[in-house]
Amino acid sequence: MTTAAAFAPSRFQLTRHTTTFWRVTFDNGPLNLIDGQMNLELHHLLDLVEQDDQVAVVLFDSNNPDYFLAHYAADADMSPLDALEPKQATPWLYWATFLVRLSTSPAVTITALRGRARGAGSEFALATDIRFASRERGVLGQFEVGLGVMPGGAPSTRLAGLVGRGRAFEIVLGGEDFDGDLAERYGYVNRAIPDAEFVEFVDAYAQRVSRFDRRALGDIKGFINAASLPDEIAVMAEIRAFGEAVSREPATRLIPAAFQAGWGQPGDFELHLGTRIAELTATD
Repeated sequence: MTTAAAFAPSRFQLTRHTTTFWRVTFDNGPLNLIDGQMNLELHHLLDLVEQDDQVAVVLFDSNNPDYFLAHYAADADMSPLDALEPKQATPWLYWATFLVRLSTSPAVTITALRGRARGAGSEFALATDIRFASRERGVLGQFEVGLGVMPGGAPSTRLAGLVGRGRAFEIVLGGEDFDGDLAERYGYVNRAIPDAEFVEFVDAYAQRVSRFDRRALGDIKGFINAASLPDEIAVMAEIRAFGEAVSREPATRLIPAAFQAGWGQPGDFELHLGTRIAELTATD
């Protein structure tokens, strides 16, 4: 089990503003890609949250104005996950397990979304309790359908409960980006805030909630979770379906083509990922 003294993350910064309010700031290269090491460190972060009897709010933000969490780095080294128990059959299962833990964490979790959160970045945001987006800078999307696969981190299941059946289909089947305004209208995020006011608003909200009684917060979260969270079996079924999809046609052709076009690298392809992957599919 991870201890606070031994925890030295390399993919994000952990700031304990007070005993009840923690901030996690993602800082992993030019795109803030999720890789095996980040997945491991996020599991260890939740170990600390679960062990701590005071932390009430964990706020997630990014030091990159263009990327909150770009997506999972599909070509990343997954070996760091070998350190986790219990052992999972495939590395992707550790991501789904983390998302379940994040949603059921004893602390209130808040996403402060400035920049892009696509694929697993969007899945991360959906697994937190509250999502605030910059009106001008926030971008969410699930692009996976353009690569011939389904998203793995349960956005299909989570979005249906948040935005409704029809809009969930629109988001996941269309593979397009949703800016802060549209994400707010659909219920993809709680609220879109003008970027000039974003940091002040989100910090004030997080601090306000962190001052309330932790037991009361936990009771509230427990009842809302019981009424709204997808069943863990459904979450794990989605990640298994994703794992099957990436090993078959057309994903076995489209994924290498996406890498060749610039997927996972700074540049135009990543900036306009949903559009570029759709173009790639159209010319396949």
